[in-house]
Amino acid sequence: MNSGTYHIPALLNECMNGLAIKPDGTYVDVTFGGGGHSRAIMQQLGSEGHLYSFDQDMDAYGNRIDDERFTFVHGNFAFLKNFLRYHHVEQVDGILADLGVSFHHFDDEQRGFSFRFENSPLDMRMNKQATHDAAWVVMNYSEEQLADVLYLYGELKQARRMAHSIVTARADKAIDTTAQLLEVVKPHIRLSQEKKEMAQVFQALRIEVNNEIDALKRLLTQSLQVLKPQGRLVVITYHSLEDRLVKNFMRSGNIEGKVDKDFYGRINTPWKLVNNKVIVPSEAEIEQNPRSRSAKLRIAQKI
Repeated sequence: MNSGTYHIPALLNECMNGLAIKPDGTYVDVTFGGGGHSRAIMQQLGSEGHLYSFDQDMDAYGNRIDDERFTFVHGNFAFLKNFLRYHHVEQVDGILADLGVSFHHFDDEQRGFSFRFENSPLDMRMNKQATHDAAWVVMNYSEEQLADVLYLYGELKQARRMAHSIVTARADKAIDTTAQLLEVVKPHIRLSQEKKEMAQVFQALRIEVNNEIDALKRLLTQSLQVLKPQGRLVVITYHSLEDRLVKNFMRSGNIEGKVDKDFYGRINTPWKLVNNKVIVPSEAEIEQNPRSRSAKLRIAQKI
């Protein structure tokens, strides 16, 4: 597989600077994909360094790096600590997470991640072995559940109307292709925002199918347990729900974002923010890689 067309790594230089790579360090790339970030990390590792790269999609296995300092882990990063322990690793020097969906997934007609292919199966599973796909969610969730998914994960103002239309339509026939889903929700999409809102519908279903928010919460919690003191956590997000979670966690040290202050009003947190202001792509990068437009990079160092 050509990893060059699989995914163009977002904010590559900024991520490498954020990781502050030690040649003899141990690092984790929890979103291997096409391997762009992983290859850049490997270039900075010496003979004693090691990189563990996670991906739950076996398609990514074809991009693995042939190097004894590299280990491909077929698994969800929600189980980061367990997989590292399986490889006899207790602590690491840095963790990188690029939470975006790769070109490969959007461009594979059979995976159903994009509304560009009208008759694709409504799948959207990152892990092809997962039990439930997007069609199952559309056909089995209650109207209230569907409305919540579309509103919380897609930030769609017409979520309730869309959910009602889906439940009404599925009573007559199955909704199991991208075209059938679009036909049902299109009456509730503004023409001026058509592409954006259709993408939000697909984003919402993808997040639900892959349990992405829960997986991110588990990753963040475990990062504190597996990072060494002074270790770096580098995370790229692409939508506000993810970014808010990461921002609050890096500020407070907990998933709820509850800030605890000492007697002097200073925040008690296990993190030191490396960048107080979020890092975004340059215009030049966006021109080369339009899908990086919404990328936001946050970096924290464990105290």
